[in-house]
Amino acid sequence: MTGPTERQLTASTERPSTPAPREHTPGRGMAGLIRACMRQLQLLVFGPPLPAAMPQRIADVISREQARSEVLVSLIQMSAIFGFAVLYSLTPKAFPPDVPFEPVPVALWVYGGFTLWRLYLAVNDRLTRPILAFSVVIDIAVLMLTIWSFHLQYGAPPAIYLKAPTLMYVFILIALRTLRFEPGFVILAGCTAAVGWLILVGYAIWAQEGMMLTRNFAEYMMSYSILIGAEIDKVVSILVVTAILALALHRARKLLIRAAVESQAAADLKRFFAPEIAGRITETEDELVAGHAEIREAAIMFIDLRGFTPLSEKLEPAEVMQLLSEYQALMAKAVRASGGSIDKFMGDGILASFGAVRPSETYAAAGVQAMEAVLETGMKWTHSRAEQGQPAPPVAAAVTTGPVMFGTVGDAERLEYTVLGDTVNLAAKLEKHCKTENAAGLVMADTFELARRQGFVPRLNWEYRPGRHVEGLDRTVDLRVC
Repeated sequence: MTGPTERQLTASTERPSTPAPREHTPGRGMAGLIRACMRQLQLLVFGPPLPAAMPQRIADVISREQARSEVLVSLIQMSAIFGFAVLYSLTPKAFPPDVPFEPVPVALWVYGGFTLWRLYLAVNDRLTRPILAFSVVIDIAVLMLTIWSFHLQYGAPPAIYLKAPTLMYVFILIALRTLRFEPGFVILAGCTAAVGWLILVGYAIWAQEGMMLTRNFAEYMMSYSILIGAEIDKVVSILVVTAILALALHRARKLLIRAAVESQAAADLKRFFAPEIAGRITETEDELVAGHAEIREAAIMFIDLRGFTPLSEKLEPAEVMQLLSEYQALMAKAVRASGGSIDKFMGDGILASFGAVRPSETYAAAGVQAMEAVLETGMKWTHSRAEQGQPAPPVAAAVTTGPVMFGTVGDAERLEYTVLGDTVNLAAKLEKHCKTENAAGLVMADTFELARRQGFVPRLNWEYRPGRHVEGLDRTVDLRVC
């Protein structure tokens, strides 16, 4: 009997084995379901998680807001102390005039002095977290000691203070802690209040030996009896209110941080885009997709530095960047002063539009006005650099008007707002033609007249040159040059 052939052995070894069926474990599936439900519940209760690392500048913004909040808290407390003092002095007293002492004025003076000290620290940004936590405890402690002293004032058993409505002020102190947007201090205030009230209840029971504990609410209200359930209700109310405020504050703090991050991102966005375009990106309600464009009548301006390319080859990289930074900052300011929008920086070239990002009825006037500002600013800048012995390339610019397409180009991962169309191409050709005309500025004659009709009043001397041949155009054009 012969053995298997080599081919049979190879086929046998290469044949994939059938995987054994997985054994279904009910416990594992149930555990996964429970974990998923817990994650959803956590998301529902506590809100979506924050980024793993919060930028330091965002943390600094929140810290400054919290410091201002502590000033506000102290001012509210001072106002409340003053208000209580006025009311206490004007309203009829609920105790006989021969009482041994009055605890409320003492408490107001002590608490007022402590609050002034806290306000001083808050204004000078010296309110550290340990001092802040200590002050929260002191706020509650002063209130509880004031309530405790009522039985001394009235010469009655301690159970009398358990019926004092003054306990309600504890909710004001807990609510004040929400102004800082830190749940921890709300929890500290609430827990301190709950513990403080339990101590007062315990003292009343201990001090009133032989005093009856009751379960009768009417008897509780009309005697010095103590109803444990009523006191537990007060503690539970304090803790529940504290928990709700802390949870709301936790969610609100997350929202605050996300809003701060998005606000900072929007501010940073405006440094890379024109403010108008950044506004469109952050305010649009529709999804941004490539290929969406709007046709508008607009003015297009190209700005350029003459001889920049050969000059840049002779300068150090740092000198090139310094020159570009000065030039671009000045040109951008001149464009924006007339309501224009910087579309893009292309080395030493700048593309600007007027009436493209946001429709305008005076787009031509704004464009030519901005061009005069660009030329005047450019001449001053060139003269200043020349006086300092620095490279001083002259500035040239051209403006034309017509229909343009304004919209988004790119792909799903890299979008860009820009202006497109024959008007943009014509502006680029006219800017290059400045050298041929030996002019710093050049405007299509019909654009110049349109600008005048829209209210433009020339400040510079514009020469009319009809029938000019511009490279790339199959027709002659009438120009205004400066």
